[in-house]
Amino acid sequence: MRVAAPATTGLGAPTLSWALIGLMIALGIVAPFLAYPVFLMNVLCFALFACAFNLLLGYVGLLSFGHAAFFGWAAYVTGYTAKAWGWPPELALLAGTAVAGAIGVVFGWLAIRRTGIYFAMITLALAQMVYFFALQAPFTGGEDGIQAIPRGRLLGLIDLGPMLNMYYVTLAIFVFGFLLVYRAIHSPFGQVLQAIRENPTRAVSLGYEIDHYKLLAFVLSATLAGLAGATKALVLQFATLTDVHWHTSGEVVLMTLLGGMGTIFGPVVGAFLVLTLRQYLAGFGGWVTVIIGVIFVACVLLFRRGIVGELAHIFRFKGV
Repeated sequence: MRVAAPATTGLGAPTLSWALIGLMIALGIVAPFLAYPVFLMNVLCFALFACAFNLLLGYVGLLSFGHAAFFGWAAYVTGYTAKAWGWPPELALLAGTAVAGAIGVVFGWLAIRRTGIYFAMITLALAQMVYFFALQAPFTGGEDGIQAIPRGRLLGLIDLGPMLNMYYVTLAIFVFGFLLVYRAIHSPFGQVLQAIRENPTRAVSLGYEIDHYKLLAFVLSATLAGLAGATKALVLQFATLTDVHWHTSGEVVLMTLLGGMGTIFGPVVGAFLVLTLRQYLAGFGGWVTVIIGVIFVACVLLFRRGIVGELAHIFRFKGV
């Protein structure tokens, strides 16, 4: 089934965007006093992951089925450096994020010359290679993964052991990544990306090297996905094969489409909705996937632009 085109960014309404960003941050500050902090931290990590993915799908028009490779491999690197080498959390996070970015350079260089289903299949194949490597590599722990990852002290000052300390650091990382995506979208770079999405032939005729821009967007998306995975490794204190599995790649696609691709807040809403359903429907066992699938089909039929995209269209909001 064809999904409707994403909503436009609407550079003429920055006030509304910043007001909603301020509201989102305010809700994030009070949220741990209203809900379970570990669940909220997991939502923030996947929301950042979905925002990173949306940068590629919603604003360049490239559907990747391999983003779990960046998310999961960053988690492994962060976990291993923190546990085996005793690195402080800030260095472990940077290491995981940097490795994800480096993998993104390689994957992007191999994949961006293709479009459509060919691009999706190449990214899926490359991600499966990463998955099987993680399964066999001795330092990943195989099927057991890396467990009991120490959180340590951030910058030698902030003990990440207490739940609230870890939560607010996770919130700060999410806000940083979200604002970076927001700035990229509302910059000349972001406008070129959208031009490439809408009409790549015309973008070439205007003198833009579209492969160069697509590679930059791919690497930025991979790096932020890696930051999300690295943060998740510290939050949950383990990294497993689930993080690099194709199912995780599919899940972030679901989050983005459900919330609204090509919107600023759509991936955040989609991540919150999917993880909330998975959390509170856990008692149904294997039926959770079926129930979420039915909800997704219903949303595609009723909200072709995604939840946020449809609301923005109805109320004529731009920039959300």
